[in-house]
Amino acid sequence: MAGNSDTNKNAVNVREMIAEKKKKKSLSNYTEKFIPTFLLLIASISLLTTVGIIITLFTEAIEFFKRVPVWEFFTGTVLKPMSQNPEFGVLPLINGTLISTFIAMLVAGPIGIMSAIYLSEYASDRVRRVLKPLLEILAGIPTIVYGFFAFTFVTPLIRSIFPEVGATNILSPGLVMGVMIIPMIASLSEDAMSSVPNSMREGAFALGATKLETTFKVVIPAALSGIISSFVLGISRAIGETMIVTIASGSSKNFTFDVTQSMQTMTAYIVEVSSGDAPAGSTIYYSLYAVAATLFIFTLLMNILARYLSRKFREEY
Repeated sequence: MAGNSDTNKNAVNVREMIAEKKKKKSLSNYTEKFIPTFLLLIASISLLTTVGIIITLFTEAIEFFKRVPVWEFFTGTVLKPMSQNPEFGVLPLINGTLISTFIAMLVAGPIGIMSAIYLSEYASDRVRRVLKPLLEILAGIPTIVYGFFAFTFVTPLIRSIFPEVGATNILSPGLVMGVMIIPMIASLSEDAMSSVPNSMREGAFALGATKLETTFKVVIPAALSGIISSFVLGISRAIGETMIVTIASGSSKNFTFDVTQSMQTMTAYIVEVSSGDAPAGSTIYYSLYAVAATLFIFTLLMNILARYLSRKFREEY
């Protein structure tokens, strides 16, 4: 009798263990099914945000183009939104944006790539661990600080050398934007060059190449994909910069190529209109969205170009 009782107890315990295990397995299966859906929703946030931005921009921009012809907007060289006879040509803003970006890349391009070459090919590990974080500190400085630096230090310095330069001009913010972009180009280019296998360097050395020849004829061509991408992303960063040009370049909507004169960029115009007294529903109010949509298209095209060039020149080892 005692043996039968123990057997029954063991059978009950086994059943309980099986039931508990099935319960845990069921909960585990439910979790496994729920987690992918949850992660998909999280991943969709960025996509939904982008879709929301596009819908908002282009819905309001379409309202603007119902009042101002598209051809007049993209070919007009005069922008006078507040005059009695307003004109809404966007070319002065595009011109100011491209000139400031060009000046910035003249500064950031050579300095950034040379910094990357030194960090990747010439600096010791100890020096690299010190210099690279110091260089990247520049990327952490708020852009409004750069703007006041350009306005209160760089512009007076330039005017002391070239008195004909205006109190607000496109040269000063362009130079400071270049300094701001240096860490991006240097860091991304250095990462691309550091990823080149050492066997390629050793092969070049074995053939009698010098350090400089190896750098420019082996390492840089092999890392060209990452270097080009860093330049394109730097251009995108300069196109989208706001506070530096808003503070230091002024609000004159001049269509000129004289870098000593005040110009306005697309981002600076957006700040001016959004912080002003433009009544909702007015043409100048909707021009804000038309310019923002133009800026969005610019940056989108630059990002697409970066991805295309990255794939075209990618080297796999």
